[in-house]
Amino acid sequence: MKGNAVLFSEMTPPIGAENHFNDWYDNHHMPSHVYGVPGFESGQRYKVPGASDYLAIYDLNSADTLTDEEYRTRKYTPDAPTKAMLANVTAFTRYIGEEINFQLGEGMSIEQGLDAAVVLGVFFIVPETAVSEFVEWYEVEHSPILLKNAEWRLARHMKIADADPKPFTHMVLHYVDSEAVFQCEELAEAKGTEWRNRLAKEEWFRPHVVHYRRYGKRYHKGETDAATFTLDI
Repeated sequence: MKGNAVLFSEMTPPIGAENHFNDWYDNHHMPSHVYGVPGFESGQRYKVPGASDYLAIYDLNSADTLTDEEYRTRKYTPDAPTKAMLANVTAFTRYIGEEINFQLGEGMSIEQGLDAAVVLGVFFIVPETAVSEFVEWYEVEHSPILLKNAEWRLARHMKIADADPKPFTHMVLHYVDSEAVFQCEELAEAKGTEWRNRLAKEEWFRPHVVHYRRYGKRYHKGETDAATFTLDI
């Protein structure tokens, strides 16, 4: 279910049409991509607690998946329901991340990591001169400290290949059990190290942070529905 790249897409449904939006996404948009486009490994939706803001994370075999003719046809010549919905959503973002590395909590499988109840996205604009140290810090120090917490399941570090609307260069996806871990000792420890504090003095070190709760099921090609799904337009 995990690929080597992700498509990270946020959007807010039209006012008064949230139920219609969810029906379209769950029964039309996401299954049509995951089941029907080569290279789409799986897809999971998320929602901001207490708000009408949504996120979809698609796991891709690689970023080149989005150059496939089938995907490009759906993106640039969408069917009528998709064209109508996308014309009215707001707060749209689209980030394509190529995985640099991933790290699992002790005893965790990939599936358990991806199935976490909460996803935390952390975005940076890292200058080229700082990329090597930034990646090393995250991989060698920061993520391992966080993953000492039993509720911190998975950390995925991505280089952003395409960004809209903010010019972020790196994205880290943390998969955790609940928002309670945002107050955990391990996070305080990770934020207080000498290495992190030195990087934090740099002008570019201004993380943009979002978090969402898992919404609905994970779609993947191994489902029974994948073989029988037909696109109803």
